[in-house]
Amino acid sequence: MNAIILTALAGVIGTVGMSLALWGITQTGIANAAMIRAIGSMFTHSYEDSFSPGLIIHFIAGVIIAFIYVALISLLSPQSLAGTIAYGVMIGLAHGVAFGFLLVVSVAEHHPLEQFRSAGLEVAIAHLVGHVIYGVLVGAIVGLTRIRFFT
Repeated sequence: MNAIILTALAGVIGTVGMSLALWGITQTGIANAAMIRAIGSMFTHSYEDSFSPGLIIHFIAGVIIAFIYVALISLLSPQSLAGTIAYGVMIGLAHGVAFGFLLVVSVAEHHPLEQFRSAGLEVAIAHLVGHVIYGVLVGAIVGLTRIRFFT
């Protein structure tokens, strides 16, 4: 199968996993990690109308970011499925730390809805967990399908 299609598929699967993890964290009350609604409401300025645009934007971003993950994993040239997953985890960890910092410092301060303006440590950690899950899933798809952009 084509590397572009497999990478897009990895992005979709990673985004599903991340979205389910964040939904679960939100449902348990650990943190307000409703990323899809937070993204959508940045554009709609309404919680009620936020799900569809948030979902579309989140999945588009997830597919695009998968290309970066696959490129980095390709450059690192892991020799096993476990190594590929480990690289996915490390990239997800770095991505999650960067995003968590950006979320807490910048995005929350300027969000149009009050319920998304307070993003403390628990929200940042929730997103870190979500990004690591994304990395695990993208890494697993890369390892199982042997997607490579560079040889």
